[in-house]
Parts: sequence; C-alpha cells; structure tokens
Amino acid sequence: MSKDKDTSSLEREIEETRERLATTIDQLLYRSSPKTIVGREVASLKAHFVDVETGQPRTDNILKVVGGVVGAVVLVVVVRKALK
Repeated sequence: MSKDKDTSSLEREIEETRERLATTIDQLLYRSSPKTIVGREVASLKAHFVDVETGQPRTDNILKVVGGVVGAVVLVVVVRKALK
C-alpha cells in the first residue's frame, strides 16, 4: 500500500509540474510574440507623451522632443551651408 501511495503521489507531482511548465511556456510565448512586444512598446511610447492616469499631454516631454528635432534640423542646415 505504501508503494502505491508513493507512486500515485509521484505521478500527481509529475502532472502538477507538467501543468506549471505548460503554463510557463504559454506565458513566455505570449510575452515574446512580436504583436505583444509591439503593443508594449507603443504603450510605453504613449505613456511618455500622455499621462496614463489623466489622459493629459505631457508638454515637458513633448517640448523636449520638438526641441531636439528642431536642433537637429538647424544643425543639418548649418553644416550644409558650411560645406558649400
């Protein structure tokens, strides 16, 4: 009887381990899916420019990006004029 208990206990433990592994694999597949990665990155980018809680634009971050773009354009124009 003790041997049967040990065997059934071991079988149950193996089955539980299989279920946990299957769940873990499913989660890893979901997380590494290109669609999921893109969605996560888009949400992260939106959160950088829009406050998630209030939905209001984050003008400080927007102004930083606009300033950087304007600075890069001015730099390109100045360099082109200097090379002519």
